[in-house]
Amino acid sequence: MPARKNHGASIGDDEMYEALRDQGASKEKAARISNAAANSSRSKVGKKGGESGSYDDWTVDELRKRARELDVDGRSSMNKKQLVDALRNH
Repeated sequence: MPARKNHGASIGDDEMYEALRDQGASKEKAARISNAAANSSRSKVGKKGGESGSYDDWTVDELRKRARELDVDGRSSMNKKQLVDALRNH
């Protein structure tokens, strides 16, 4: 087994960060999830989400509003599929 990397103080749970990156998560998303896990317990992190429904069920206006909140570049010219992809990978 390779040595675990230390990503510094900006990453709360290095092991989880690496696992998420291996699964294809962006650096930002992996950091956000691993830091949430470090600040509570891993089981609580998994239980927090899931209340807003799938982006596939949202309207384009709702997706654009959320993309604006997250400052997603190019959101005004994106179609629904592009907005969903951008939000899922932000």
